[in-house]
Amino acid sequence: MHDDLGFDLAPAGPARRVVSLVPSLTEAVAHTRPDALVGATDWCTQPAGLEVARVRGTKNPDRAAILDLSPDLVIANREENRELDVTRLREAGVRVWVTDIRTVAEAFTSMRRLFDTALAWGVPSWLDEAERRWAEPVVPDGRRVAVAIWRDPWMVVGRDTFTGDLLQRLGLVHAFADAPERYPHVAVEDLDAADLDLVLLPDEPYVFTADDGPEAFARVPTALCSGRALTWYGPSLLTAHRDLAGALA
Repeated sequence: MHDDLGFDLAPAGPARRVVSLVPSLTEAVAHTRPDALVGATDWCTQPAGLEVARVRGTKNPDRAAILDLSPDLVIANREENRELDVTRLREAGVRVWVTDIRTVAEAFTSMRRLFDTALAWGVPSWLDEAERRWAEPVVPDGRRVAVAIWRDPWMVVGRDTFTGDLLQRLGLVHAFADAPERYPHVAVEDLDAADLDLVLLPDEPYVFTADDGPEAFARVPTALCSGRALTWYGPSLLTAHRDLAGALA
């Protein structure tokens, strides 16, 4: 069998000790089989009250701590984790499954393979339900929307991203879908002067709040929203459509 990047892994039966280096996939594993999750990053905040060994961050995982946990599978992601860490773990004899997700459809395909092939648990019912909900026809909204992910310097979601695809599935027009970069820098003055109907300000990775973000815009309306609903794949997809619809109203 092979992961999303084509790396071959030998079959090993149902996983019993899993370390996840991807917050949204940590939630997916914990939601499905919490007893099998033995390690996660400091950024893995869902589900609430998660009590597992912490192995530092997504970009600087403590490889020694991961080895000490004796996982039979480590879950990583092409965007969120470094190739170097994946390589070093594999050199140490650890099975690492790397996901690559840039659209909502890829999220469902990748997670199906993760649960059915890599973890050998079968596809969980919540995943079937989430996919069914996002398969419903798109109702056009027409508003041109940008998603800010950082300030000082200001950055937005650009081309070829899960979040951009999710916006389009909400019926919105992703204003930076054709940007040359996946997360371009944009001066806030240019963002405020752009042909936009709305700028979304999620609470991650930068924590935008009512007092930190909206005040930078004099012309374009802004809306605070859940970063988990906008950027995570996993059980969040069960409620993301409803949660974001509320923020966009």
